[in-house]
Amino acid sequence: MIDAAEASKLVPATLRQPGAVRFWIAVFLTGIGTGIGAALLTLLLQAVQHVMWLGPGASLLDAAQHASAQRHMLVLIGAGLLTGAGQLVLVRLSSGNGIDISAAIWFEAGRLPPLRTLGSAVLSVIIVGMGASLGREGAPKQAGAVIANALSDRGGLSDEQRQLLVACGAGAGMAAAYGVPLGGALFALEVLRGVLALRLVLPALVTSLVATAVSWMALPDAPTYLIPAYESSTSIIVWALFAGPVAGVVSVGYVRVIAWADRNKPRGWKRLVAPTLALGLVGFASIWFPQILGNGKDVSQLAFTGHSAPLLMLILLVLKPLATVLCLGSGAPGGLFTPSLTLGALLGGVLGSAWTLLWPGEPAGLFAVIGAAAVLAATTQGPISTVVLMMELTGRDRSFIVPLLLAVATATLVSRTVEPRSIYDARLTDAQVLARIRSREPASEPTRN
Repeated sequence: MIDAAEASKLVPATLRQPGAVRFWIAVFLTGIGTGIGAALLTLLLQAVQHVMWLGPGASLLDAAQHASAQRHMLVLIGAGLLTGAGQLVLVRLSSGNGIDISAAIWFEAGRLPPLRTLGSAVLSVIIVGMGASLGREGAPKQAGAVIANALSDRGGLSDEQRQLLVACGAGAGMAAAYGVPLGGALFALEVLRGVLALRLVLPALVTSLVATAVSWMALPDAPTYLIPAYESSTSIIVWALFAGPVAGVVSVGYVRVIAWADRNKPRGWKRLVAPTLALGLVGFASIWFPQILGNGKDVSQLAFTGHSAPLLMLILLVLKPLATVLCLGSGAPGGLFTPSLTLGALLGGVLGSAWTLLWPGEPAGLFAVIGAAAVLAATTQGPISTVVLMMELTGRDRSFIVPLLLAVATATLVSRTVEPRSIYDARLTDAQVLARIRSREPASEPTRN
């Protein structure tokens, strides 16, 4: 029989700390606020895209394919000028240089400069809508983190509670933006918090669930990617064993380039010039390859359904990540989740096209889906959250789960062995990266008291 003292140890630490009621109130309010924020930011992105590309009801790719060369140049140069001016304003809104969510969670107990972070979120949504090659999920993540941080201040929460709540808010932002409540919760813990522990799961689940439910009042409740009902086979399982390590190696290179670009962002007056030149170059290239614009969702959708030619995917495998690095390195704010997924879809599509020459018969889109999962897991260092996210993003569950897991596991193992950093560690110093890597080891997880 368990006595009262032993039973109390089974209760999550957040429930035993002073202010537990305030913490759970903050969890619900964070979910509500993040859901509203994600919906508003998504509607803003759609409005900007509609105004800039004159594509009523069409995707960014459809609109860009029918736009003139002059519009490509004018819109992207405008995005560069807006980025430069916005960055000059944002650096004056708070002291310090960093607004990175990962660094704030790990080393500042989740404390963020609110005005600067929200300003960066709005700016990123606008320029992604204009065609910057970055992810749109960065903005709702920032909004969720800011809301959680503000509620922590208001409720007088402890640093431990604030750290968890900010991670939950950021994960809820992704959950609401893409309609992935379970994946968003796991992403908050495995990738952002760095500890996938049972005692942290409930707050993350509640925050993401509430945020997603609220966002569905304005956003559609539907999978982000619509794919056929693919099934596993011997051929695709064997291919996954070979493709996983390749995806891991590619992910290592991608993470290192992202880290280099982030370390070499422009400063001073160059903040105005660099994004104009970089996004202008992206606009010039998009005249012939409009697929490089935006976060890559349209490109991934075509690859997932087998409607992208192998030669085009090979070209985009070079151009799309290059455009992302140019945008990020110029100082443009934005996410890296969808660009990483798109890189994996293109890589999987190219490798799959070569594989069918040796072992024909597999649908081209399935290679892209598995490649996307492999690269996403390796670049985020979050294999479990990635598998769940891919299921929620596509609306598919176990029909091809075996090759998916094989590719994700081998890609993550290779990448973590060679380069343990994720794309979200890019802004951290070497000492911070080392501390975070060590904290991922089982012995570093706090014990239950």
